[in-house]
Amino acid sequence: MYEAVFAHPDGASTVSRFADALAGVEYDGVVVRSRAGDRPEFDAERVREEHGIDVVDGVTVAADDPTGASGAVANLRSDATVLCVRGGDATMNRYAVEEEKVDVLSRPGSDVNHVMVKAAKRNAVRLEFDFGPALRESGGERVRALRGLRKLREIVEHYDAPYVVSAAPASHLDVRAPRELVAVAEQAGFGEAWVRAGLREWGVLAARNRERMSADFIAPGVRRGRYEEDA
Repeated sequence: MYEAVFAHPDGASTVSRFADALAGVEYDGVVVRSRAGDRPEFDAERVREEHGIDVVDGVTVAADDPTGASGAVANLRSDATVLCVRGGDATMNRYAVEEEKVDVLSRPGSDVNHVMVKAAKRNAVRLEFDFGPALRESGGERVRALRGLRKLREIVEHYDAPYVVSAAPASHLDVRAPRELVAVAEQAGFGEAWVRAGLREWGVLAARNRERMSADFIAPGVRRGRYEEDA
């Protein structure tokens, strides 16, 4: 399972600090998805060797409109293993799910309808279930966060659309073990297997995109190489 984090300078903790915290609570990998312009510099191989956890270079595009997002996505696609676009309103959500270069629509908010979810499925754009507010807020804010996640799940499940799960930590102190996410999610009717599948999906994305970014990749299922026929 993987968690997707906002590392310093976008967040409060370094990539290494996140990796150490995540390795201690069942995670296999960390996706560093800080915002464009605030991406941290780190040696993924060194962090991997020190903490025994996979480190994935990602980025989050946070733009005011689709025009601004489009340019950033085009510039960053070949540079980031996992590319997220922050949504939140109908215009940005619609742009993200209709763009094949986007991997994840993060923070979609409540402006998600069946047309968007069907587009997300068609273009293999994962919708993010961010449990951060439900974990870190209390009272009415927590109730509203869980209600929004439940509403999103209903439409995502109806159309069998792809999704990811995260607590979206910006500090290593915000890291939560999968069992903690499951415990909160169960209050909104989510099953354990469903939550864990969403955490694993970050790793699925990373593996797929690493293959596509390799020099040997031609098309899905087709790679360069030398083949010998039996005599």
